[in-house]
Amino acid sequence: MARSELEKRKATPAAAFRVSPQEEPSAEWGWHGGFPRATLVAGVLVGLSMFAMLIGNHTGWTENLWLIGTGLFLLAGIGWLVHKRRTSWRG
Repeated sequence: MARSELEKRKATPAAAFRVSPQEEPSAEWGWHGGFPRATLVAGVLVGLSMFAMLIGNHTGWTENLWLIGTGLFLLAGIGWLVHKRRTSWRG
């Protein structure tokens, strides 16, 4: 029989980093985390591939502007993420 109450767990130092089931229901039935290094690598690769797509048979500048803008946006976002991670303890 299903209960409407959540089971209480002992508080451990590692429990402080767990995701609360109230905030993320999927935390109860599976791994719930992220891929910090893979996010950075994928962002840089996709950002650089935007610039690689500039080589081609473009007749106008519209495609080029979108590729340059998207590539710069992605690389700036990755730069901001790296800066935020390095200075997160400062406040």
